[in-house]
Amino acid sequence: MDWEFTLLDWIWGLHTPLGDTLMKFFSWLGEFGLIWIVLAAVLLCIPKYRKIGLVAAAALLVDLLLCNILLKPIIARTRPYDINTLVELIVAKPHDYSFPSGHTAAAFAVVSAMFFVKNRLWIPTGILAVLIAFSRMYLYVHYPTDIIGGIVVGIVSGAVGAALVHRFCIF
Repeated sequence: MDWEFTLLDWIWGLHTPLGDTLMKFFSWLGEFGLIWIVLAAVLLCIPKYRKIGLVAAAALLVDLLLCNILLKPIIARTRPYDINTLVELIVAKPHDYSFPSGHTAAAFAVVSAMFFVKNRLWIPTGILAVLIAFSRMYLYVHYPTDIIGGIVVGIVSGAVGAALVHRFCIF
């Protein structure tokens, strides 16, 4: 865990007023997976993109089950700001557990869902997902391994969501 605090402290040293504003914004975009839910809903409303919207929605449901209902309560990892109390957060303290990062998992669930159905939207959403994931470390609310765990859960969720839609839906 020492390497994780070394990396988090190094990232913390990158803080600037502009960086703080941008990272709070990117983190806010990932709150409750809302941007991804809205994106899935919009895609569901457009006939040409309905399948990708359905895959994204399925991936988000799988992610919710894996990340928030199963893994976070079982692993029950304390957040980094609770260990290093010298850090003064610039965002409100999350009150759930740290592993895996829910922001990251939801983001990568949608990105990988798009990738698995061969939709090029995975590229811009992937950039946004990386920014959201990085923002969680920048804000000192997640360890690097929380982010890695979120990426893995997200990719698995995207793959399962794509497989479920492929198996049970006719498009």
